[in-house]
Amino acid sequence: MAGTIPRLAVRAVLVHQDRLLLVNAYPDGQSDLMCAPGGGVMPGTSLIENLSREVFEETGLRIIVMAPCLVNEFHDPSTGYHQVDIYFRCQVTGSASIDPAWTDAENVVTERRWVSAEEMKQVRFKPDSLADVAFATGGVSYDPLEVIVR
Repeated sequence: MAGTIPRLAVRAVLVHQDRLLLVNAYPDGQSDLMCAPGGGVMPGTSLIENLSREVFEETGLRIIVMAPCLVNEFHDPSTGYHQVDIYFRCQVTGSASIDPAWTDAENVVTERRWVSAEEMKQVRFKPDSLADVAFATGGVSYDPLEVIVR
C-alpha cells in the first residue's frame, strides 16, 4: 500500500551464559516462529525505555540496553505492512531466570527460552541474521526487506 508509514520496533539481543533469549513471534501457538523479545515503540519515550519496558512485559527480566547491533526490515506485500526493527545488545541485571508463570500483559508472548548457537540450528526464527549477530562480536548489521512469515 502506497503511503503506509512503517512501524518502528525495538528488540533485545540478550545473550546470557552463551545462550540467546528467544520468544514466540505469534500468540497461542499460531506459529513456531521465534524472535528476539521487544516490540513497538511508543511515541514520546526513548528507544531504550521502550525496549526495557517490552522485555520486562514479555519476560519479567530487567535489562541494561547497550549499543545497536542490527537493523532489520520486514513487510507483508499483500497488506502493505512494513516494520523496521532496531536490535540492541543487552545484558540482564539480576537473575536471568524466567518465571514459567510469567504472563505477557498483551498475551502475545507465551513461550520464552534461552538457546545456544548450536540449538539455533533447530529453531525457526527471524530475522535470518539473528543467530550470526547474536553470537558475533562485530559491529552493526543491516538486513534488507524480508517478507513476513508465519
